Amino acid sequence: MAAMMVGGSILGAFLQVLFDRIASREVLDFFRGQKLTVGLLQKLNTMLIYVSGVLDDAEEKQITKPSVKLWLDELKDAVYVADDLLDEVAYESLRSELESHHSSISVHQVRNLFFSRNPFKIELEAQLREILERLEYLLNQRDGLGLREGGFVRENPSSSKLPSTSLVDEFGGVYGRDADREAIMELFLENGNGVGVIPIVGMGGVGKTTLAQLVYNDRRVEDCFNVKAWVCVSQEPSISKITKDILEEVTGGTFDGNFNQLQLELKGRLKGKKFLIVLDDVWNDKYADWDVLRRPLMTGVPGSVVLVTTRNESVASIMQTVPIYNLKGLSCDDSWFLFVRHASRGGSATLHPNLEPVGKEIVGKCRGLPLAAKTLGGLMRSKKDAVDWERICKSNLWDLSNDEILPALYLSYHYLPSHLKRCFAYCAIFPKDYDFEKDELVYLWMAEGFIEQQSRGNKLMEELGDEYFNDLVSRSFFQRSSVDPTGYVMHDLINDLAKYVSSEFCFRLDCDDSCKINGRIRHLSYAITECNLAQKLESIHEAGFLRTFWLFDWSSYFVTDATFNLLRTRKRLRVLSLSHLRTLTELPDSIGHLKHLRYLNLSATAIQYLPATLCGVYNMQTLILHQCRELVQLPNNLGRLINLRHLDVRETNLQVMPLQMDKLTKLHVLTDFIIGRGNGSCIKMLGGLQHLGGQLNVWKLQHVMEAQDALEANLKVKKYLKQLNFMWDGDTHDSVHERTVLEQLQPHTNIQSLSIVGYRGTRFPDWVGSSAFSNIVALKLSGGQHCNTLPPLGQLVSLSDLSIAAYVSVETIGYEFYGSCTSKWKPFGSLKSLRFESMLSWCEWIPFDGEAFPVLEKLYFRHCPNLKKALPSHLPSLALLEVEGCQQLGVSLPRAPNICKIKFKDDTRDVQLVKLPSERHTLMIDRFNSVDTLLEAMEQMGGFSSTMERIEIRNCSSLRSFPLELFPGLKALILTRCLNLETLSASEVTGSNFPRLTCLEIRECPKLFSSLQETMPAPNLTRLLLMGCLGVESFPGKRLLPSTLTILKIWDFPNLTSLDWEGLQNLHSLRELQICNCPNLKCLPEEGLPLNLSHLNVSWCPLLEHRCRPDDGEDWPKIAYIPELEINFQKITTLEPSA
Repeated sequence: MAAMMVGGSILGAFLQVLFDRIASREVLDFFRGQKLTVGLLQKLNTMLIYVSGVLDDAEEKQITKPSVKLWLDELKDAVYVADDLLDEVAYESLRSELESHHSSISVHQVRNLFFSRNPFKIELEAQLREILERLEYLLNQRDGLGLREGGFVRENPSSSKLPSTSLVDEFGGVYGRDADREAIMELFLENGNGVGVIPIVGMGGVGKTTLAQLVYNDRRVEDCFNVKAWVCVSQEPSISKITKDILEEVTGGTFDGNFNQLQLELKGRLKGKKFLIVLDDVWNDKYADWDVLRRPLMTGVPGSVVLVTTRNESVASIMQTVPIYNLKGLSCDDSWFLFVRHASRGGSATLHPNLEPVGKEIVGKCRGLPLAAKTLGGLMRSKKDAVDWERICKSNLWDLSNDEILPALYLSYHYLPSHLKRCFAYCAIFPKDYDFEKDELVYLWMAEGFIEQQSRGNKLMEELGDEYFNDLVSRSFFQRSSVDPTGYVMHDLINDLAKYVSSEFCFRLDCDDSCKINGRIRHLSYAITECNLAQKLESIHEAGFLRTFWLFDWSSYFVTDATFNLLRTRKRLRVLSLSHLRTLTELPDSIGHLKHLRYLNLSATAIQYLPATLCGVYNMQTLILHQCRELVQLPNNLGRLINLRHLDVRETNLQVMPLQMDKLTKLHVLTDFIIGRGNGSCIKMLGGLQHLGGQLNVWKLQHVMEAQDALEANLKVKKYLKQLNFMWDGDTHDSVHERTVLEQLQPHTNIQSLSIVGYRGTRFPDWVGSSAFSNIVALKLSGGQHCNTLPPLGQLVSLSDLSIAAYVSVETIGYEFYGSCTSKWKPFGSLKSLRFESMLSWCEWIPFDGEAFPVLEKLYFRHCPNLKKALPSHLPSLALLEVEGCQQLGVSLPRAPNICKIKFKDDTRDVQLVKLPSERHTLMIDRFNSVDTLLEAMEQMGGFSSTMERIEIRNCSSLRSFPLELFPGLKALILTRCLNLETLSASEVTGSNFPRLTCLEIRECPKLFSSLQETMPAPNLTRLLLMGCLGVESFPGKRLLPSTLTILKIWDFPNLTSLDWEGLQNLHSLRELQICNCPNLKCLPEEGLPLNLSHLNVSWCPLLEHRCRPDDGEDWPKIAYIPELEINFQKITTLEPSA
């Protein structure tokens, strides 16, 4: 395969930004307009070209030559200074242009006026000359450092890294991969159609190659495949070489010839053979290359397998024929065993006790990476002193030259394209285990200028940022968070790598770091601690050229004066995050001096207003005010932030939007738009925001007085919007007007999620439910006071989640709900979740004549008190049915063979059916008037009789006979306060019919107990509880209890006077006996109790308790042998009887 574009210098992308700035219209016009020396710009451009020529050579040599790394750091610092200067020029150009728009004079006149009062012109030329001198000095050092322009030919990585082989490490052993091996083997067995390609994907060092070796050498593989071949691909330069390697592996010989001859020979050798070929460490993600390579492989017989290992999901995605196998890290125990194996002399399984605690701490730093555990084990093998182990353990970053795990990870970084290197290195500002969102990081990259303008084409910066992010995810630099399903996190070792590669320019200040900050630092984050707080705050002032200042986890004791001082003196800031700074109530006016600022995060602060000067920060791209609950208004001149792209005002207390919102024409994200009282026409300002995407919440639509204003919002053309929420918060008392407003708010058909809350029209406009909206997957209708019919939502072919709530005028849901569906498409053909709530007048749901809801999985009814007829007759995919507060809804249940849970609950009943992990079911019924009807309905619904494992019925006075014969697999039956229940069978059956029933509890069912005096209906019963049997004087009867009983509980027998030995003597398995609240029970049987009894509890039985007193009680000799005794809930200690 042709090698992927190997990574250039991290400075390469940075220089491209400068080239773009130098050539930009704003900078050139500014220089010419102010009669500045354009030649200085040309000289800067030329010098940067010379610099770029040696960057690749310097990037490679810095790894082994510290002097080259120092030179690169100096160069990067100089480039930062140049970039700041040119960015300031672009800002001043923009500023003069904007100010001319607000005055009657020209841009040229404004610039002249500005420079007549501002020394920037003189400073600009002086600074530019200083930069040129600095670059010239650095260029003059090239020869002394041995740097050559274009002279470096990058080594093929496979030549600097030992190629993998198929041999398993017999000495070091493999730990914790048995389950993974079996999973891969299972994929082998399932692959019966054609040649399968199975990708194993994971970060560097996680053990992909080791797993492939285990599978390759498995005995079952020898039996399954005629031919095996192992090829270490790495970053080989050509598919010809890979084809040749496969051929030589297959044949055991050597071959020469052109590519065509190699492919023909390989095709012939594999034809009719069932083969396993391992392609280890694949990097190439070009589909065309893979398509050519696989052609001779397709001649193998079905069941042949190509096993691929890669760090890059994009590689796997173009090759796979089965789902990607994502390999995770080892468990703590397996990592420990692997570490000890390599750390101990002779491969012992133990360490010296003094080393074990620190050893486990070291293993914890590996976070499941076997390569890390193995390499560190080898390192520690030569260290005998615990002090040495402690020193290595506490090191902030293990030195590159001493620890091979960093080279393993560094290789992934080293071959990143230069633009991704910048993006990744910037992530060093994140604390370890910090969960971050994709959009959050993309916005930061944009603010820092990491999104390359020249490669955008027609793509938005956000779209290109998404691509950058996804690329880093596919290369295992980021992984999904286990805490937040939408979040991402960096493995600790990856975090360490980011910190390493950005060490001179990114700094994370926390309790473990020293307070020393060098002057080159551009990106600083601070996780607040009480450790040396004042000293740390003071140290920040050393970083005079900061571009990023990000606070993490700040608490209320932070001194806001220090923040203000920082803002006044750090004028090059591009990113400022004061999120969750609870004591922050205002920003200083000096915020307006931050000319470079592009990203400001004030979320969850107590900010009450934003200063007007903020509107002069013309470079601002992202303003985050999420959860600023004290904020009631935005600055009137917010429209001057013409570069603003993202405005997040969720969960604020804003009452109205500023009148210049329509000037924000570059806005891509606007989370909320609030229409103020008497300001309804402001909604038309949305019309100028053509690029809005993501989610938009429009609040207080009742204030829109003219429908034309809603039309001018022009939502119909906003194709990037994915989620749209319309909210009314009051009644206009004009339903026709509200309908007209909603009609004019018709969105683009690309919309995926729609919510309409508080709409007071009597019916919906035609676009709601129109089949043209084929992309809608989620829809919520709530609070429709006057609407008595629902729109034809069944026509929405992609609708997956539907919620309808508080439509209090709807009485019937009929055919209009399903819409006009074609014969090819069933109504609600994609719907998986349907919820009805607070439908107070709803009485009837008329089912569809044909099939509807074919994939519906969840169905909810809540607080629909008048609903009598509901539920379609057949819901083949239904798994969950919940009915709450629907007192009149009967138990006519649909056929639903896949049901897992049913819940009926209101003031008069409580029914719950739950499917267990064992695929069996449990049923609980409380206060239900027609249990027989319910059981029959459930049987028709899903045929639960054979899978029912446990049934509990409480407070069902109408129940007279429980049909136990319907549930042959029932294991437990609990009956409580069923006062009229007489029998456990509707027909004549014998006890042998219920051999699986092992638990029976009968509480306060007097009539049922009377019918069970002779025998229990379960020959294998092990647990029996009887409670509240009023007329019984002697218990148990001779043949009442089965000999299998292990637990017997007798509670609340007020008339019981004696225990019948004839009924107890055959209970050879009885282990536990409880006798509770039997006030008239006088004594134990003369013969005693079953000898195998190990636990006896006698409580609230005053006569019997007296006789069971230790030592002097008349019945004490009968129970003294029992190990566990409780008398009136007090444990009694007994002595073992002497032999």
